[in-house]
Amino acid sequence: MKITIDEDRCCGAGQCVLAADDVFDQRDEDGVVVLLDPAPPGQSLARVRDAAARCPALAISVDVE
Repeated sequence: MKITIDEDRCCGAGQCVLAADDVFDQRDEDGVVVLLDPAPPGQSLARVRDAAARCPALAISVDVE
């Protein structure tokens, strides 16, 4: 799995952090998403996909290799 983030699209809603806090975080100064693990283990796939689906700005892409 490979995750990419479009920081320019991120609106700082934080839904990704709620869904997968071991993979996503937010910058303190503006709330923009921070990717903690760009290639998390396979058992995180469901939570990462949920995080991407929850993103109101569609700033998260998940590619399953």
